[in-house]
Amino acid sequence: MRTQKLGTSTLEVPVVAVGCMRINSLEKPEAERFVHAALEEGATFFDHADIYGSGASEEIFADAIGMSSSVRERVILQSKCGIRQGMFDFSREHILSSVDGILRRLKTDYLDVLLLHRPDTLVEPEEVAAAFDELEQAGKVRHFGVSNQHPHQIDLLRRYVQQPIVANQLQLSITNTTMIKSGFNVNMENDAAVDRDGYILDYCRLHDITIQPWSPFQFGFFEGVFLNHPKFPELNAKIDEVAATHGVSNTTIAIAWLLRHPARMQPVIGTMNIDRLRDCCRASEVHLSREEWYAIYRAAGNVLP
Repeated sequence: MRTQKLGTSTLEVPVVAVGCMRINSLEKPEAERFVHAALEEGATFFDHADIYGSGASEEIFADAIGMSSSVRERVILQSKCGIRQGMFDFSREHILSSVDGILRRLKTDYLDVLLLHRPDTLVEPEEVAAAFDELEQAGKVRHFGVSNQHPHQIDLLRRYVQQPIVANQLQLSITNTTMIKSGFNVNMENDAAVDRDGYILDYCRLHDITIQPWSPFQFGFFEGVFLNHPKFPELNAKIDEVAATHGVSNTTIAIAWLLRHPARMQPVIGTMNIDRLRDCCRASEVHLSREEWYAIYRAAGNVLP
């Protein structure tokens, strides 16, 4: 698996991250086979959140991988906190208690990366800064980031937080390209020109923040997977054509399309299917041409100005 630096950190990470939201749907033998298949592919970066399976996903992962000091040295663990029932909570107390719970469930002494899970409009950035300082000084978290945050929300944190923001987890797929299409349609009088995220793509590139696309196969919020879906005949025909050219699956091309962007993104895949996992990992070996990238973009219904 090809690797790259995560944000401005010295942490070398695989270009494809393994999302563990659904690992609680697997029986223990299946979970063991899945995590070890990921390790065999060099997919050693595992993404978690304290709300996934109400914490069960982290516990199941730790058991499946047989967490020990030797295993811990081989993997990179990221988790997220800040979502509570009916609210978001970036208070110092909640962040600290959440991390303690995450570490206990993952059977580890530290996280490589902690992300704040979606924005909290009641955030007091001084409290976030205090929590980050305590976690770093205690050796519980080594790097910090956010998810689904707007540039100004990140700037507000950065005014108080000493640690670099190394990652921003954002929804992005071939059929969910808001952050890309608004950049094409600057100063245009059409819907695609509407800036819905503060040009977060360019902001992250300017500040060396790694974008981690989540739901890279979904259309809508969670309406379904666009691959082989009858709603997208032109897109699937083009993806299949490009896949045949490279001798890979359509799954591989969907991830390679994200990896082709010079923002050096790190897609978070959510599959629990070992064959699809392997297809996703193979994307790190595929380099799409500019012509192929744009052809796929247009086939998804995007119109260039």
